[in-house]
Amino acid sequence: MKRILDLTTATWRKSSYSDGGGTNCVEVAADFAGLVPVRDSKVPEGRVLVFGGGCWGAFVAGVGDTFG
Repeated sequence: MKRILDLTTATWRKSSYSDGGGTNCVEVAADFAGLVPVRDSKVPEGRVLVFGGGCWGAFVAGVGDTFG
């Protein structure tokens, strides 16, 4: 069964790692317990990837280890 996540009330925030030039912009919404929706801010009506909280945490930690 595929679950549909209602993102109409999501509050999106841009990643602090996004550059100010309008490229490489990732936004996340933290309004969903255990899930992290992610979208391209240049195409807000486009597709959204949804990660489990643990997977997202591991990704962020890995990015921090690589670029931090």
